[in-house]
Amino acid sequence: MRRPLYGWLVSEAVSLTGTRISMVALPWLVLTTTGSATRTGLVALAEMLPLVVLKVLGGPVIDRLGARRVAITCDLLSVVAVGAIPLLHESGWLPFPLFLLLVAVAGGLRGPGDAAKAALTPALVTEAGVPLERATGLHSTVERTASLLGAAAAGGLVALVGAADALVVDALSFGVSAAVLAWSTSTLARPAAAVVDQPPAAYATRLREGWSHLRGDRILLGIAIMVSLTNLLDLANAAVLVPVWAKATTGSAATVGLLFATFGGAAAIGAVCASAWADRLPRYRTYLLAFLICGAPRYVVLALDVPLWTVLAVCAASGFASGFINPILGAVMYERIPDALVGRVTSLSTAMGFALMPFGGLLGGLLVAGLGLSPALLITGAAYFAVTMLPAVDRRWREIDRRPAREPAAVSA
Repeated sequence: MRRPLYGWLVSEAVSLTGTRISMVALPWLVLTTTGSATRTGLVALAEMLPLVVLKVLGGPVIDRLGARRVAITCDLLSVVAVGAIPLLHESGWLPFPLFLLLVAVAGGLRGPGDAAKAALTPALVTEAGVPLERATGLHSTVERTASLLGAAAAGGLVALVGAADALVVDALSFGVSAAVLAWSTSTLARPAAAVVDQPPAAYATRLREGWSHLRGDRILLGIAIMVSLTNLLDLANAAVLVPVWAKATTGSAATVGLLFATFGGAAAIGAVCASAWADRLPRYRTYLLAFLICGAPRYVVLALDVPLWTVLAVCAASGFASGFINPILGAVMYERIPDALVGRVTSLSTAMGFALMPFGGLLGGLLVAGLGLSPALLITGAAYFAVTMLPAVDRRWREIDRRPAREPAAVSA
């Protein structure tokens, strides 16, 4: 039955769209009410730090209580945490320390909530009877489309109703997400490991088991490290390098939006194609080819004096190729993680992916200030190439071409 899979995708679409709205509305609310860039940075830190920490610490809880229960609970609590911000702001009872606390709570809930939704993937695939690449490809499509539409909607919404009221939409999106997920997955079986009557191991022991599995699997650990480093470089590009390039070439912020929209739209199309074809493609060669196209060329073309249409063409090709990466890597990860450890290992690996992101803007700023824009772009592109092409010289990465038959590991809840 595919109702759980489709319901999960709809739930994610609603939640991710709301989250993208808050990514615009929160900093804009701080800037318009305080005028302080420092406080805006503190808000970003207050959201990201608990998100990463609780994503790591929430893994054992997800495996013990069940991913579905944790995901729905976090979404419902997020309605309260996010909804309190515009409510208290309108009433004049929102001092900045309380605002930081609410943002931290909201970020902390997103960590285990997002990890729990990701941990549902193996059970959803088993229930729907579809290839892993199909589910991860569809999720990647939803994620990229929601990012594109959510960012576009955020600008209009903030301009129309204000940043505080735009957060009401984010709060409601969590409620809708929880309702859809609860309804669509009500018949979803729980993994056998989650319902076997065994004495619970100590929390630290369960957390250590997840880390031991991640550290002991060279492919899983390699994926986590690679994603962490590419996220760092991508954020340096998005937060600093592209805006500086646009200011120097066209002098318009609209150019930044055009580049990101071109890349994001092409990535969504690529993810749709991956959901249809990736289960029949050789993973290893597809991975290398996709990163060859979507990695360094984006940085090199910005460093050269070329027409805007050339830059957009490279962005479109890069975006389309990038759409194949997450479905492949996601399928590989879920195949290599035992059902009993899905929550812990996916929480740890995604937390590693987020860990360096707060430093991306700092890295980009230091490179531009110290070397200039073109050298900064070329160095970042070279680093991207080195990080993503390591599997070309490590033969063990060829293991990702193996597609083991996944045993049905679910029993009636």
